Amino acid sequence: MINHETGLWIYRKMWEIRDFEETAWTLFTENKLRGSVHLYTGEEAVASAVCAQLCDEDYIASTHRGHGHCIAKGAELDKALAELMGKATGYCKGRSGSMHIADFSKGNLGANAIVGGGIPIATGGALAIKMQKRDNVAVAFFGDGASNQGTFHEAINLAAVWKLPIIYICENNQYAMTVPVWQSTSVENISDRAAGYGIAGETVDGNDVCAVYEAFARAKERALKGEGPTLLECKTYRWRGHWTGDPEPYRTKEEVEDWKTNKDPIPRFREYLITNKLATKKELDTIEKEVAKQMEAAVEFAMNSPEPDPAHVLDDVFYEEN
Repeated sequence: MINHETGLWIYRKMWEIRDFEETAWTLFTENKLRGSVHLYTGEEAVASAVCAQLCDEDYIASTHRGHGHCIAKGAELDKALAELMGKATGYCKGRSGSMHIADFSKGNLGANAIVGGGIPIATGGALAIKMQKRDNVAVAFFGDGASNQGTFHEAINLAAVWKLPIIYICENNQYAMTVPVWQSTSVENISDRAAGYGIAGETVDGNDVCAVYEAFARAKERALKGEGPTLLECKTYRWRGHWTGDPEPYRTKEEVEDWKTNKDPIPRFREYLITNKLATKKELDTIEKEVAKQMEAAVEFAMNSPEPDPAHVLDDVFYEEN
């Protein structure tokens, strides 16, 4: 169950992700951020509830919509934003941009622009954990579209055979780019596919922090007991388009507004914390103000950071000289 300390941590992470994503959107519209970005706004409950139960020695592999996972796994807002802006002070020295941020010190094996590309990477991380006989887990975050990729099925089958300590988390935000899930997927719940591999499967409301937290806790316990993977589907919704230039002809403004107004995970969790006396309004208001200041400082840091030096363009590139 979520206690006072964990509740405040999750609430802070949710606000860090929300402020970060909305700031990235603003910077993009002001032509201050290079390239297109894929925003996580509206899905904050999943990454925050999951990563609240992970440590630096646990692994995650992320998606092209990975800023939220990165922040929830411990990334600093200033270095993350600097990376998005292609600055030398970013996590990957400005080379990864929005879609490939990694921080091995926090167990973040990296985001991936290839749909489903992170799933086998996380599976490899789980294999390493098992071979090293560590009491840790790996987590693969991916979208509903990735569940129709071959990498999804191949990786889960292998993990099931070897009973690897991994949790596959499908963030079903209803659309794979522009295609609604009901048009592309043969099952009502993506977690139903777990039965085909003989592993546990569960579907929860991905905008309900407590539901995600408790389901992941069960999955993690199974993994640590040597019982193998779990396929956890979290049904959620992205507020923004697939990418920053998406005209969104495939959904209505009314649908988007309904999710924003009635299903926003942040006020839902705020109400839960206050109603259950796990936090006070003053504590939560303070967190919101602190995060806003953090974000302002992050923007200043990123804007004033130096561009990468072209003289170092081949640094960290592995090759053999002839």
